[in-house]
Amino acid sequence: MDYQSDICVIGNGAIGKVAALGFAQAGHSVVLVRPMSAATVSSQANAWDTRVYALNHVARDLLASVRVWDALDAARIAPVDAMAVHGDVGGKGGELEFDAYGARVDALAWIVEDANLNRALDAALQFASNVRIVEGRASELQLAPERATVKLENGSLLRTSLVIGADGAQSWVRAQCDIDIAYRPYGQRAVVANFACTQPHHGVAHQWFSATEGVIALLPLPGQRVSLVWSAPETLAATLLQESQSAMAQRLALYCADTLGALTPLQPEVAQGLPLQFLRAKEITATRVALVGDAAHVVHPLAGQGMNLGFADVAALLATITARESHRDCGDARILGRYARARKEPILLMQVATDGLERLFATNIEPLRLARNLGMNLLDRVPFLKRRLIAQALGK
Repeated sequence: MDYQSDICVIGNGAIGKVAALGFAQAGHSVVLVRPMSAATVSSQANAWDTRVYALNHVARDLLASVRVWDALDAARIAPVDAMAVHGDVGGKGGELEFDAYGARVDALAWIVEDANLNRALDAALQFASNVRIVEGRASELQLAPERATVKLENGSLLRTSLVIGADGAQSWVRAQCDIDIAYRPYGQRAVVANFACTQPHHGVAHQWFSATEGVIALLPLPGQRVSLVWSAPETLAATLLQESQSAMAQRLALYCADTLGALTPLQPEVAQGLPLQFLRAKEITATRVALVGDAAHVVHPLAGQGMNLGFADVAALLATITARESHRDCGDARILGRYARARKEPILLMQVATDGLERLFATNIEPLRLARNLGMNLLDRVPFLKRRLIAQALGK
């Protein structure tokens, strides 16, 4: 079959779905290409998803603009009212605290499960009149100054003004454009699991940095529940995934017993390990192509900003194309240049910050440990710098 559209989105994750909805609701015809094996998200009834996102204000505003935020299951969303960052364990660690009141916002972020988010997006796509979902796998990308053509394995041709690559860190679109990347594995895995806690979390997200055990984050879920994201060295991650979650809870007691009490695994017990990497595309645009989300950049999860960066990409691309001159189409080279310039600094700042923090806290040298903990304590006493950090995290 032959398809014609203004926009062709390749990718079946939340970033690609939001992009498809956003451009369709802005009046553009959109084709969303997803693998034939892809299906709408389902999960065991009432089970808590191990994949969660700390969505910031940019993400919330974008989801609200495409009428998805209010379609989420609000009973399964937890606002983050404060964040407590802890340095090395042992009485010498630095402390840094942020709260929504001091930032003059209603919440620092919202913890949303992957399944909750994707179910709402899938439902919205079913009613999006300007979106055609095409199941198949792309096999060839032809780029020309006036139009792009995507060929599927089944022979179908998709002719479009702009191809949006939202197909993840191993992006097929990026590879077809011969865009170079800077890449480095962290030698860590993010071990994710969910627990009940005996003491209320009060909407506080806790994070501990350890030179030997990585970065441990316990994020608030509704009720007395927390979601664990443990960025652990490979050897420790393998051990954590092999042992029971009750044993994992005992390990976590060293960090959180005083603040959250005892942890018990939520049923059914599920833990996942996700390899961590640094990735930056040298360019996020090519002829008739724009990259968004992990196709353009992958950051360490210690700041919880990976999904937010992707949503910010989509918001910037939407704004840039909406503001274009009437004689330019969606994939015009000047328009894509504006998008690339708009995203260059925010992406670079977040990657430098997360990569730098990971390197800083991975070093187990005593003078450096003392210096970084002192720095955290000093930063906690400088309101202006704290507000700047919060503004960056909120996407403002």
